[in-house]
Amino acid sequence: MRAFLVAALALAVLSIPAQAQRGGGKRHQGQPQTDGQKKPKVDDKAYKGALDTIPERKADPWAKIR
Repeated sequence: MRAFLVAALALAVLSIPAQAQRGGGKRHQGQPQTDGQKKPKVDDKAYKGALDTIPERKADPWAKIR
């Protein structure tokens, strides 16, 4: 009887992390709620301008081996 109790307790303790990964219940079902908050719109010109400021370098994968 004691071995059965220990096994049941071990199974219960090990199943707690698995339950946490299942999704969260009723709060996460259906459409996400938007309380009037809009995501900030990304400015494409600013994004491309930022990408242009990054210097391009040729990659040399054998640089440290030579």
